[in-house]
Amino acid sequence: MNIAVFCSANNNIDPDYFRAAEVLGRWIGENGHTLVYGGGNSGLMECIGKAVHEAGGRTIGVIPHIMEEGRRVSDYVDVEIPCEDLSDRKAIIMERADEFYALPGGIGTIDEVFTVAAAATIGYHRKKVTLYNVKGFWDSLIDLLNDHQQKGMIRGDFHDFIEVKDMESLKL
Repeated sequence: MNIAVFCSANNNIDPDYFRAAEVLGRWIGENGHTLVYGGGNSGLMECIGKAVHEAGGRTIGVIPHIMEEGRRVSDYVDVEIPCEDLSDRKAIIMERADEFYALPGGIGTIDEVFTVAAAATIGYHRKKVTLYNVKGFWDSLIDLLNDHQQKGMIRGDFHDFIEVKDMESLKL
């Protein structure tokens, strides 16, 4: 199975987020899955790529040209798919992945989560995004989604497109 993971590329974040990336990466690798991700060499992106690789899994990095030029590509990328920009990257990841997970992340991660969820709402695919709510990281986003749901701004139930789990749900 190809599993996309969206996450932070920042290094100076809570160490528990790195531990969560290692756990998820090990699970992906040990279960023979392939990681499809941004392929960057920093933050949680580097951490999960390394964990998957070291656990025997395969990694596919979807790398925008600007990252290649800046030498920001992880050494743990097994297969590199070059792309033009972030929109292109998201489209390729959505096409390649069977499932989507989001670890803690910033604007780019939020953009990726909502791109996948929005595509599902109008029928481009039937895949959910699972938010791994490490230490309550996604609580404010969940509150926002609940508020939008109550105000009638989300067609249907957002849980049909976005699932929330704690890392303990991996049962490792």
